[in-house]
Amino acid sequence: MGAVRKLLAWLSVPVICLLILVLYIARPFNPDNNRLLGRSVARVGRALLGMERPLEGRENMPTDRPTVVIANHQHNDDLFVMGDLLPPRTVTVGKLSLVWIPGFGQVFWLGGNVILNRARSHKAVAAMQATSNAIRQDRKSLWVFPEGTRSRGRGLQSFKKGAFHTAVAAGAPITMVCASQYQDKTLGYTGRREPVAIRILPPVETEGLTSADIPELMARCHQQMAETIAKL
Repeated sequence: MGAVRKLLAWLSVPVICLLILVLYIARPFNPDNNRLLGRSVARVGRALLGMERPLEGRENMPTDRPTVVIANHQHNDDLFVMGDLLPPRTVTVGKLSLVWIPGFGQVFWLGGNVILNRARSHKAVAAMQATSNAIRQDRKSLWVFPEGTRSRGRGLQSFKKGAFHTAVAAGAPITMVCASQYQDKTLGYTGRREPVAIRILPPVETEGLTSADIPELMARCHQQMAETIAKL
């Protein structure tokens, strides 16, 4: 039953993307499109999976100023776990291959999201620094998985620098979203998915910091997130 639930949840993603594509075409590159899509996909997906998602610290997510959101990345199902937590005017960062996913890829591109080519990783920091202009000038927020890859529930991996360069360059706070570790387990004969708890930590201010402060900032955020995940 759990496999059927998962299949239905993922089948719902291209359907929702196709339905919402009309809105994306009508107002292309409007970052609030991403928030609507994330909310729709996450809530429909969790309903189909039968997943509970206890949430703490929702009040810590800034809604009146841009922020750089960092979250731990475990599985593709993170889309259902966290998709409805985007603050207003949020763009996200994804790898180039996402663009070629039918339905999802088109709305990802039309949402004005940041697309990184891992084959050109030396340009990644420059791309993230350029994104800081969008934060300052267009008042957009940015959602990043700083580990750069899925951990598959094996704990918090090391961080890449891009998100922190962006936050410091823009003077934007960093908001940490921590999800409890999960392993795609189901509960009982109904196949309901195991609950995944979320805690949003208070923003970490970056105003006045420079590139020299980034290693300490990364270490501090990593420690706070690791400790929080361990407690969830």
